[in-house]
Amino acid sequence: MILKNKIALVTGGSRGIGRAIVKELSNEGAKVAFTYKENVLLAKKIVRDLKNRQILALQLDVCDFAMAKKVVEMTKKEFGGLDILVNNAGITKDNLLMFMSKEDWDSVIDTNLNGIFNVTRAAIITLMKQKSGSIVNITSISGIIGLSGQVNYAASKAGIIGFTKSLAREVAKLGINVNAIAPGFIDTDMFTRIPDKFKKEMLNLIPMGRVGKPEDIAQLVAYLVSDAAKYITGQVITIDGGMTA
Repeated sequence: MILKNKIALVTGGSRGIGRAIVKELSNEGAKVAFTYKENVLLAKKIVRDLKNRQILALQLDVCDFAMAKKVVEMTKKEFGGLDILVNNAGITKDNLLMFMSKEDWDSVIDTNLNGIFNVTRAAIITLMKQKSGSIVNITSISGIIGLSGQVNYAASKAGIIGFTKSLAREVAKLGINVNAIAPGFIDTDMFTRIPDKFKKEMLNLIPMGRVGKPEDIAQLVAYLVSDAAKYITGQVITIDGGMTA
């Protein structure tokens, strides 16, 4: 187990990619706290499914700066520290810019980009004091190549890339590595809501001819936060079946 006795905090960990990350880090021996925004039943199910592991579910709206600090402190109190932060929480509210409301712009930026600031700001002092730690931010290929109808989402995800690279430089000498993962189309609730017509068009853009699995992302996260990846920092790694090759 490559993460034995490590302590991790995963935001947005109750479903999809986040849930797969929680399970993978736990499988590799980590003590894992994860956050959820509203769905208590889903969060409790994960804790039950991993009942023989050290798992902690914490309710958090990542837009809440003060609550993000409390969640970090609760994680440290429960498990005795913090080694790993995975910023996964995010939302989409897609529309063409000409039809996009100010509310839809603000909510996506606030959750996806400001949320990463809030949680990372709350955790970074702990990692800096101990001169060790790993941070992985989940961005998207939309933040690299841009996708029509996603100006708010693409802007937030591109911002995460800049955030990742700048923070990586700030903390590299303190033994902290900071990286981002940019998934392509992954088989999650978000993908299943897309009409079949558009799914077929998307698959035509993927050289491998299929969408990815949440576990594909989770396995890379586990590697990036392990000691084997300590010399990797400031990188954005795409997992997209060759779509952006």
